Amino acid sequence: MLYRPDRIARPVPWANPIGPADLWSDASGEQHYNLQVRMPYAHSHEKLRRADPLYDLVLITDWNWPNATPGKGSAIFIHQWRRPGYPTEGCIAFRRDHLHEIARTVQPGTRLIVPEL
Repeated sequence: MLYRPDRIARPVPWANPIGPADLWSDASGEQHYNLQVRMPYAHSHEKLRRADPLYDLVLITDWNWPNATPGKGSAIFIHQWRRPGYPTEGCIAFRRDHLHEIARTVQPGTRLIVPEL
């Protein structure tokens, strides 16, 4: 679990803070693919410290993590949604209050089950 300490209190003792230099590598084939990295990072990446509140609280799933296979896809995060019905870029998004409730009760190793529709 990652969180923005400048915006929210640490949700659980084991949550890790997101700092200004924190990124997530989505550079398939690179050594640090699908792992948290820090600036400067020359390869394709996603900023974890965003201007909007979507990544104020992030739960990291074990999809192709921590031992990533190139081409299997990068991280599937659980994070805050923009609004109902608005798509993500492959992640799972919840309303802010629901996400915070999940964060208070989840533990490392908790299983995420996404049923087929």
